[in-house]
Amino acid sequence: MFNYFNRAFILKFLKFGVVGFSGVFVDFGFTWLFKEIVKVQKYIANAIGFTMAASSNFFLNRYWTFHSTNPQIFTEYGKFFAISVLGLGLSTFFIWLFNGRFKWNFYVAKLVAIGIVTVWNFFANLYFTFVV
Repeated sequence: MFNYFNRAFILKFLKFGVVGFSGVFVDFGFTWLFKEIVKVQKYIANAIGFTMAASSNFFLNRYWTFHSTNPQIFTEYGKFFAISVLGLGLSTFFIWLFNGRFKWNFYVAKLVAIGIVTVWNFFANLYFTFVV
């Protein structure tokens, strides 16, 4: 059976997943809005969606997932955002790969990219942003 660390770790990852799932709606909503309604180029629309989701995810993860009480909120946000930007690069690469090269539907490619980048974001934030 699991010791406390494993249960706490799994619970933290599940919370991170729930926050990330909420971010999918923010991300897809803004991406769709800018790509389909505003008619912005799809990779720029993707960056806008990702940035909006990263910002909402920061606050949810800070307070709910990682229970951060660090008074340096702007430093934490900067670290979180830097990790998100690296994640955006990975996300854009995977969208290009799946949509541009393999001709998958843009939104399916985006969903798969989000899944891959979630793992990166969790571990990077666990060991760099919200260090306890």
